Amino acid sequence: MTATASRADSRHAPRKRAGNGAASHGGADDVGLDALVGHAGYAVRRFQIWIFQDFIKTLGEVDIRPTQYSVLTVIGANPGLSQMAVAKRLGIERARLVHLLDSLEQRKLVKRIRSKQDRRSHALHLTAQGETALTKFKRLAAEHERHVEAKIGKENRAQLLRILSGFT
Repeated sequence: MTATASRADSRHAPRKRAGNGAASHGGADDVGLDALVGHAGYAVRRFQIWIFQDFIKTLGEVDIRPTQYSVLTVIGANPGLSQMAVAKRLGIERARLVHLLDSLEQRKLVKRIRSKQDRRSHALHLTAQGETALTKFKRLAAEHERHVEAKIGKENRAQLLRILSGFT
């Protein structure tokens, strides 16, 4: 039996009782999850946490967070897109996107250009520095995706992307 299988089995095993009758929990791995084991949402959230931690670690040298990378990638693929369109497409609250764009603008990665059609709106573009940076970010993100593949396997990663494509 592997260490992982043994650990997974121990999560379902009855808890040892302390002298006072309370369950004894030596560490995080000893804490039972009960019904959470069968909840897809819980499993997806735990995987998301691992993915975000690996992404942040892998892209740490360039100080880019997952949401920033998503915004830069969408702007790079769709120059001139409005802030509202980016917020809607990525499911980001408008106020949060404004703050995020402010930080990307301060780093000279993104520029806002007042729309000629609607003066209340801004068209978003990568700067030349932003285009160069995004190329590097994509290379590091590809390394992160290799980590995901190593964690769950090539076929499982492809299957996961197929399953989740209905939610994008």
